[in-house]
Parts: sequence; C-alpha cells; structure tokens
Amino acid sequence: MSERTAGPARSDLVADTALALLAERGMRGLTHRAVDEAAGLPQGSTSNLARTRQALLELAVRRLADREARVLGLHEMPDPRAGAGPLVDALALATHRALTGNRDLTLARYELALEATRRPELRAYFDATGARFRDQLAALVTGLGSTDPARHTLSLIAWADGLMFSCVAGSFGAEVPSLEDVRAGVRELLEGMLRG
Repeated sequence: MSERTAGPARSDLVADTALALLAERGMRGLTHRAVDEAAGLPQGSTSNLARTRQALLELAVRRLADREARVLGLHEMPDPRAGAGPLVDALALATHRALTGNRDLTLARYELALEATRRPELRAYFDATGARFRDQLAALVTGLGSTDPARHTLSLIAWADGLMFSCVAGSFGAEVPSLEDVRAGVRELLEGMLRG
C-alpha cells in the first residue's frame, strides 16, 4: 500500500479528493478517473469503491457531512440554558469558519446541493445527511424558548447559507465579513426571533 493511502481510509481519500475536485472544477470535473489521478491512486480504484456516479456522489456527501460537522463545531454547541449569547457566539464562529479556512468545502457543498436538485435520489441522501445540524439547531432554539422552532431554524439556516453563498460564490465573493460582523448579524436575527 502506498504511503498516501496508508493514513486515512481509502474511502476518505477518495471522498476528500472528490470534494476538492468539486470545489476546483465543478460537477463536470468530477469523474472516477479524475479522482484516481488527483488522489494518486491506480486507475480503477475509485470505480472499485464507488461503482456508479451516484455512489461516488453519496460518498462525497457523507464525507462532506462529517467534515462540516467538525467545521461547524456541532460538538461545541452550547447548552441553551446558558442563554442566547453563547449560541450567537457558536453560530457566528461556525459560519465564519465556513467562510474562511473552509471555503473549498463550502463550494463543494453548493455543487452537491445544486446537483441534488436534478437527482431525486441524491436529494434524499443530501437532506438526510444534513439533518443532524438542522435537528440540533432546532433543539437549541427550542431550549431558548422559541415559539416557532421549525420556522426559526429555517430562518437561521437560510441566513447563514445566504451569507456563505454571497461571500463564497456570489456578488460579495471578494469580501469576507469579520467574525464580529457575523456575530452581529446572528445576534440581530436570533434576538429578534426570540422577542417575537
């Protein structure tokens, strides 16, 4: 086994390479052969692991969810009994991490999300893997006393997704807001919802 595949599991290497290719080349640049080449694997290795394009996309989505859980700090989310302040800080830090040191991962997520709009089987898989953050956020806003947790969760996620898209792929792509600016936006949104 080569030194390159001795560390992480081969499936992680293939999935990480797929995510990097999605960020760099877009969906059209993601092929089994391109993954083999970029990962330094013998030709056919990716195909042996994920026979179909759907299987390769699912492998990438699963790895994306694992990596984003670390970026977003799901294990660091505060106890809602501590009040809104710690949640504002945690959500701002998670969003800022996605905008700064994890920009390529965020780009890959948008590529996969757009592809899922054209592939119902991928949509179901994509939505299911993203449910852990959504469910945890819903529990947090419920714990803070939200009168409409489902709507408030959607609003928070839509705000964060909109900010990330605008700053990674949209018209604000050259600008990254500071952590304090992100914190101010989350605070305004969350406090406004909890007052309403």
